[in-house]
Amino acid sequence: MIATRVFGGAASALRIPLYRRYFTGHFLASIGRWMYRMSIGWLAWELTGSSVWLGAVAFADLAPTAILTIVAGAYADRLGAVRIIRMTLLLCTLLPGLLGALVLTKLISIEMLICIAFLNGCVESFSQPARLSIINSLVPKSDLPSAIALGSMSFNASRIVGPSLAGFVIVQTSVGAVMLLCSLGFFYFWLVMRSLRVDDKPAAKAEHHGLWADIVDGFRYTKNHAGISFVMILLTATSLFIRPVIEMLPGIADKVFHVGPQQLALMLGAIGVGAVTASFFLARRGDLRGLTSVLVASTFGTGIAVALAMQMPSLWLASLCFAFMGVFMLLGNVSAQTLIQNNVSAEYRARVMGLFIMFGHGLPAVGALVQGAMADVIGLQSAIGSCAIVMLAFWLWAMWKRGPMVKLLEHPDR
Repeated sequence: MIATRVFGGAASALRIPLYRRYFTGHFLASIGRWMYRMSIGWLAWELTGSSVWLGAVAFADLAPTAILTIVAGAYADRLGAVRIIRMTLLLCTLLPGLLGALVLTKLISIEMLICIAFLNGCVESFSQPARLSIINSLVPKSDLPSAIALGSMSFNASRIVGPSLAGFVIVQTSVGAVMLLCSLGFFYFWLVMRSLRVDDKPAAKAEHHGLWADIVDGFRYTKNHAGISFVMILLTATSLFIRPVIEMLPGIADKVFHVGPQQLALMLGAIGVGAVTASFFLARRGDLRGLTSVLVASTFGTGIAVALAMQMPSLWLASLCFAFMGVFMLLGNVSAQTLIQNNVSAEYRARVMGLFIMFGHGLPAVGALVQGAMADVIGLQSAIGSCAIVMLAFWLWAMWKRGPMVKLLEHPDR
């Protein structure tokens, strides 16, 4: 069929009604999430003009991911993903609405912003392992690589649409109006999840021995699986040294390029364009083989792209580098998730995906806090450029380990 020739494995995954509906709801909620992230960064900068406060807001938003996702994964293995997603989406609808009301009534302060960012981060942390692990219930295993890449593509396409829309709304009205639009995106996803009927029975109930024991068991399983632990180390490096750049972009826009929210949206959109391009490539490819090498190459590519972006003399050239950063960052993230999902045992899936989120999406909170503090001492360009160079050391280590990891991780028949 024409769709299969053009879109490859992505067309096969989207033919499944359950996954197609989930994909649509996830995309709209992701637009809301990126509008929210861009807007709280800009609001923090407007309120304080400080890189330290900007890093603190990013830390408040992302730190719960570094702490709570493994707990959330254990609960998802016990209760099932659908129930957790439905509950957290309601709270994700309410919190941006509250922030919007505070902005519109001019009652907002940096302390309130940090508190709401932290609460919202806690709620999202509980939903993320469930959102990732539910994919296995929506598609057959043969379509899993394409479904994971499509989910990432929707998330990263929203990185283009969300910040662009947020920048336009901020210029025309205020951050408060952006927050109300965010709430609508999450509410629609909740309606979608209410309508889905998924066979989502918790795995191996009899083998659970208490929440703390389940969490420790998840850590032990991940540590003892050489392939999964290799993937997690590379995720940790990217999270600490590359991903915090996204949280630092409001400061980069103002201090380095001397531009406002619309140009900030351009830089975020460039990252999104690169990420969507890479997502489409992986979704169409739909193959497990070769993903270990893609993951290793992404470690080198992200470091080089960020280092170059910090040296560019113009916003447009920097945005081009950020687009390549988006390509390599997405290639690494989706390759890592696909390799883990195809190797992890079913009874550990949500817990290991909780760790995946903790290492891949929570640690940028720590990185943002450290980079913000470094930037106040040595400047944003030097701080971010130094972190980018560290990635090259991880790339050399990964190249040394690549051969054995290919044999261990890439088994399509597992």
